[in-house]
Order: sequence, then C-alpha cells, then structure tokens
Amino acid sequence: MIQSSITKVAVPQPQKEPADYAIDVTPVRRTIAERTLRSVKEVPHALTVVEADVTNLVLLRSKLKDGFMRQEGVNLTYLAFFIQAVVRAIKDYPLINSMWAEDKIIVKRDIHLSLLVGTEDSVLAPVIRNADLRNIAGLALEIDRLARLTRTGKLTPGDMQRGTFTVNNTGAFGSISSYPTVNYPQAAILTFESIVKKPVVVDDRIAVRSMVCLCLALDHRILDGVVCGRFLQRVKENLEAYGPEDSLD
Repeated sequence: MIQSSITKVAVPQPQKEPADYAIDVTPVRRTIAERTLRSVKEVPHALTVVEADVTNLVLLRSKLKDGFMRQEGVNLTYLAFFIQAVVRAIKDYPLINSMWAEDKIIVKRDIHLSLLVGTEDSVLAPVIRNADLRNIAGLALEIDRLARLTRTGKLTPGDMQRGTFTVNNTGAFGSISSYPTVNYPQAAILTFESIVKKPVVVDDRIAVRSMVCLCLALDHRILDGVVCGRFLQRVKENLEAYGPEDSLD
C-alpha cells in the first residue's frame, strides 16, 4: 500500500486594519468652525503676496538674540520685528485696521493685534493690546507671555477680545506661502512665511539673500487692491529697512 504524505501549508491571515475612531468636537473647535464658516460665507476674500529681502534683519536678530535671552530669558523671534513693521504700516494706512458693520466701515483708532497661536488641538487668537506703543523688546515679551498662556490652557476670554487686525507666523512650520482666512469681522489678516535663502538679482548680479513671503488676505467689501498693495509694500519696506546696527527700541 502506498501512503500519500500531505503537507499542510499555513495560509497567512489578513491583518486587521486599525478601526476608525471618533473625536468629540470641543467647544473651542466648534467656535473655530462656526467663525471660519461665517468668514468664508460672508467675506469676499482676495489674496495678495509680496516677497521681502530680510537679509539685514537676519543679521540684526543674530547679533541681538543671545543678549536678549540672557537679559530677559525669552527668545527674540522674527515675529516681534514683523509685528513692528506691520504696526508702522497700519499707521500709514489706517483703513487696514477696520471692520465691516453692514451700513458703515468702522476704522479702529487703537491697534490691537490678534496673534494666531496653535496648540495640539486648536488655534487661538490672543491679542497684543496697543501694539503700536511697544518697542521690539516689549513685543517679544508680550508674544512670549501670550504664547505660554495659550499653550498651558491659561488664556482667558478677555485675552482674545477687541482684536483689530490679525497676524500669523505660518513660517514657524516651514510654510512658504499660504491663503489665510480673514478673522471676521476684521478687514484683513497677514501671514509671515518661512525665511528662505534664494539666489536673487541685486545690482545686476546674482546674490544669495534671505527672502520671505508676506501673504495678505482681505475683505473685498472694505479693501481694494490699491490700498492693500500700498500697505503690503510699506510692510516690505519696513522689514527691509532694518539694519545690523539697529537696536530693540
């Protein structure tokens, strides 16, 4: 008698895919969703972008940051310089610092800058009050204070009220260009993108310079291309005017 030998071969079982899971919508996330949706539905958005040469600003910050850290215990970020440049441009073009009110446009006297700060699960907008009355050192200290309050969950509703214009440091995440959503009912929002070294033409020669994009999203009911173009050009000029010998005053 011939006996057959059958070898059993193990058939691999399909791996179970990770199951879907749900995340509860927090009150903060719901508020963000409602305000963003309102902005998109009601505001006719437009976008304009310019590129600024911040080579001298990079040199200035590099010279000052270590001493500022020793003295204040706070990182001297590019954002403080950026905000000062924005505030100075707003003073030249105050319509940028305004709000839509159906039958009128309200131009705000005070400059209270909303600063978008990201956490693990949301984005909040604490406000730098009277930003035009602070020097760069004062702006750096206030940026650090508000960012720490935001990320430790200690920000109060009062810290996020009365903003008149919004800035966002999207460059902190490596972004080089973005299309932000207007922070309703404000007239505009400006992003400061990542500083990137590029070959550019300077005096008919190729040079490596530190360049940054500035992206302005605007409410077209309030603002038009002329004033926004001039405002953005003034921000660019202010950033490019910083020199290695400047101070934090």
